[in-house]
Amino acid sequence: MTNLLLKPMVLAAPRAIQSMPPYQKKPSIHASQASQCFQQNQRPPKPPEPPSHQTTTIHLPRGNLALTYQTNSDYQLDDLLGFAQRINPKRAFLFVSQVLGRHIPVAPSTMRQAFTQLANLVPNHLPQPIVVVGMAETAVGLSAGVHQALQSRYPQALLLNSTRHAQPDATLLTTFSEDHSHASTHLIYQSDDAEIQQQLATSKTLIMVDDEASTGNTCVNVVSALRDAGLEHLEQVHLTTLVDWSLGQSAKRVNAADIADDSISGRLQGIHFQRHHLLAGAWQWTDAPNPAPISMPSVDTTEAGSQPILATGNWGRQPTLDSTKGFAAYLAQFQKLYCSKFSLTQWQEAPLPPRILVLGSNEFVWLPFLLAQWLEEKGLENKRLESKRLESKGLDTQAVDADTHRVIQFSALTRSPIALGGAIQTRLSFNDNYGLGMTNFAYNVEPNDWDLIVLCIETPSASVDSLWQDLDNVLVVSPQ
Repeated sequence: MTNLLLKPMVLAAPRAIQSMPPYQKKPSIHASQASQCFQQNQRPPKPPEPPSHQTTTIHLPRGNLALTYQTNSDYQLDDLLGFAQRINPKRAFLFVSQVLGRHIPVAPSTMRQAFTQLANLVPNHLPQPIVVVGMAETAVGLSAGVHQALQSRYPQALLLNSTRHAQPDATLLTTFSEDHSHASTHLIYQSDDAEIQQQLATSKTLIMVDDEASTGNTCVNVVSALRDAGLEHLEQVHLTTLVDWSLGQSAKRVNAADIADDSISGRLQGIHFQRHHLLAGAWQWTDAPNPAPISMPSVDTTEAGSQPILATGNWGRQPTLDSTKGFAAYLAQFQKLYCSKFSLTQWQEAPLPPRILVLGSNEFVWLPFLLAQWLEEKGLENKRLESKRLESKGLDTQAVDADTHRVIQFSALTRSPIALGGAIQTRLSFNDNYGLGMTNFAYNVEPNDWDLIVLCIETPSASVDSLWQDLDNVLVVSPQ
């Protein structure tokens, strides 16, 4: 069994940068997997054994987190997760995704690969109409990525994300609670388009997308709220997560993808329930003796802030078939502001700096992710063109081929309060840009490490805290 020790964590002062030294992790212990060779005259081999279970224990200041798990993909635990401590008395620990682009900067191509691999686990021939539902704020981009990948098989699938930002011009469909969250109340809005709303109301398959499931309660709450709101035709629910810890504490249950006595299935009467994930397992938390009390910042609100939310297209706060409609306008706005910042007359002249970090803000992450992906692809294309140019002149291309300093990564601002330590090495704290009067955070972002930080927001430029405004290497991209 592996033991991971996270050092005691210190709370960040407002508008400050704090950092922690990295921690060391020993390899997990893998159960042995024996293989046998069979001669032609021997009986055929038995079916392959299911993947072996692995175990590890994470030591946090407030207690120990014991994990039993197995992968359902090429990903290992370290590929998908780090660990940290919440500033939340409801739950002391946090699974920190390595592929989501929320608390750890990630290459857009790495994120896209995870979106696609997760979508590929969803089966064919599902009853339609289909709605893909994503959880704010962490899984909004994940749900859009999975939805986009699924549309190669289900082109008429709808995307609908929950939100914590009240939408004054939209009609509320329902609410539900994410009980363990720092901000438990979620809002779900209906469509202004009668045809889209009718399609939603007659949905037969619900694909719920989240970064992780730890108890399954949120899935049950979502389905119950939607059924009560009129989605009475649901036949199937597919819980689709990067990691699924909601299989209970029995290691014997980790193997099953569709379990007859599954606790979630038993609570969703009359619905076929199935799970899809890159890694699954069970967790068990043990409190440390006499843990210090925690004071959680006030972040649980669904009120509209004093700053207007500007138009960026419909990427899921209301039901949509196409989450990318607003991207062309947002990309053009980025190019315009980029040229202005660097005194260029047109975008075609624009060279890209070697190290670029694109930051989404809270729930506004899908269009910023598409921008980061576009920049990553542009950088690769520029590299290919330069290599071709040098080759045509008979010059050495090694310098271009070995250019490892060009980096495009994506991450996001968040209202989620997390203590320093483990997977959270640095923390910036500042005022939110929605005018809600709450502190927001950016984790594992050291501004001096980047030549350019593209801060993408859906509110006016002036709504951004001076911490960002005062940095010369920050370009704020607002819709206006």
